[in-house]
Amino acid sequence: MRRHTKKIAFWLLCAVLTWCVVLGTIIWRYGNHDGVTQSDCIIVLGAAIEGTAASPVFDERIQHGINLHKAGHAPKLVFTGGIGDGEDFSESRVGQSIAIQQGVPATDLLLEEKSRTTQQNLSEARNLMKQHKIVSAVIVSDPLHMKRAMMMAEDLGIAAVPSPTPTSRYRSLRVKLGFLIREVYFIHHYFITGE
Repeated sequence: MRRHTKKIAFWLLCAVLTWCVVLGTIIWRYGNHDGVTQSDCIIVLGAAIEGTAASPVFDERIQHGINLHKAGHAPKLVFTGGIGDGEDFSESRVGQSIAIQQGVPATDLLLEEKSRTTQQNLSEARNLMKQHKIVSAVIVSDPLHMKRAMMMAEDLGIAAVPSPTPTSRYRSLRVKLGFLIREVYFIHHYFITGE
């Protein structure tokens, strides 16, 4: 009986590991696809800030969003992200400041300052879209974050396409694998909790 139980446990473990590898491969490949097309807005998902400066990861997202806007892919640029622990400014306010410094007209910018998570980023962005009668969006984030973000956008009813940052602060294979494992976990967390 014990031998039979061990065999079942072994095959269950193999199945779980196989599923995680398959999901990790899907996430990795999805992040290599840029589906940018003409849209009504560009949504830049929030990330950490350091005082009044964007963290390196957030700066990559901000710069990509600005570049897409300047290239004419959308007339509006939406920054998301509230005030993090120990911070005085919201992530979106920092994004706005950088965009204005780089010549983006303030009238082209929309902010939401309530969110603390990816799901909240997108939910609050959807609310802004409704308020401003915006229909379609390009979503900007890191390559390995794109799959989860797009799943959430679809579940929220946002008509969106992905545009991952062409460069990333997650450069070494070790760091990328760590981020990938984190994303595999958070996708399962989203499946279970919806957050």
